[in-house]
Amino acid sequence: MLNEITLIRTQLLEHPMYKEVNTAEKVKVFMKHHVFAVWDFMSLLKRLQRSVTSVSVPWFPYDKPLFTRLINEIVVAEESDIDGKGGYKSHFELYLDAMTEVGADLIPINSFLNDLKNGKSVSEALQDKNIPQSAAEFVSFNLELAEKGELHEVAAAFFYGREGLIPEMFKPLLDSLIVTGKSSERLIFYVKRHIEVDEEHHGPLAEQLLLELCEKDPRKIEQALQIGEKCFQLRSELWNGVLNEINELS
Repeated sequence: MLNEITLIRTQLLEHPMYKEVNTAEKVKVFMKHHVFAVWDFMSLLKRLQRSVTSVSVPWFPYDKPLFTRLINEIVVAEESDIDGKGGYKSHFELYLDAMTEVGADLIPINSFLNDLKNGKSVSEALQDKNIPQSAAEFVSFNLELAEKGELHEVAAAFFYGREGLIPEMFKPLLDSLIVTGKSSERLIFYVKRHIEVDEEHHGPLAEQLLLELCEKDPRKIEQALQIGEKCFQLRSELWNGVLNEINELS
């Protein structure tokens, strides 16, 4: 299983989409799809925060303060990171700023969020015809996991599919964006910031949390690897969706 997940991860990091994001129009396509992954990340994080920290009133300390520390450190940065302009914003808001700057299509993500605010379920909101199918499948999996998955499974998606993957995944994309000069200041800031905080800090914290939650239980370790493999497959499908739309431009 470990060999299989390593192979799938390597294939994902070599996805042809990265080199194709080399014009202003292609950057816009990428962002229209990718913003859904930026958004649903926070639901995974909030499930972990709700489960391993104390958020009830009256308050009582969670019985494993190490977990509380790990997650709260990540929450601070993801939900209220420096914005590069002297203030603070969530990474999702930073991404929306970058989309606005490059003129990317905000209709799909805004329509989706408005539907949720107006009472539609996630599955209902994802049926919007403006939402790319691969993005809808990506979000559907992660939201169901955040709501119904066992805690070690959520932590597996958080580590394998996000914090342990993003630095390596974003580096070739960043190189492409910088070399071609077809990006925006805000997108470059967002990508660099993610590489910095995930590689140096959040990735190791997320891995530590996953290991602690698996408790050296072979069943939990196997389930975590299965979730990790599924996350890589869905990310690859998300990139396929981007690549397909990019190919339609030519």
